[in-house]
Amino acid sequence: MNPWLVPAALLAGLALGSVGLGLLVIFRAAALVSAAERRAHASRGECEAALRALFEKVEGLAGEIREIRKQPPSGAPVPAAPRPGFNLSKRTQALRMHRRGETREQIALTLEIPLQEVDLLLKVQQIVLSHV
Repeated sequence: MNPWLVPAALLAGLALGSVGLGLLVIFRAAALVSAAERRAHASRGECEAALRALFEKVEGLAGEIREIRKQPPSGAPVPAAPRPGFNLSKRTQALRMHRRGETREQIALTLEIPLQEVDLLLKVQQIVLSHV
């Protein structure tokens, strides 16, 4: 026997075992990748179904909001816009009318202001004139 034959046989066996082990690892990796792809595909389907359900719920809520917005507000009455204050031109007109001898009621009707405002204006005018 040749002295080189045993080490060469051992080396060839080791190489053949390495090739076999490499092929086994490749096939096992391919199987794992295939299983991972199946799981990913299944979870993608679940996610898409959940997303569709959420989208339908959001669309339903949006429709309800549109319906609510179309309805007139109920419950508390809408407050009226505040009236502008007693401006200087009306004050001047009221004092001129009072000096001409018109009554409080006539002044209030003519200027379209409450009678209480006319009374207050005349009282303030009397106080101012008494201190002058």
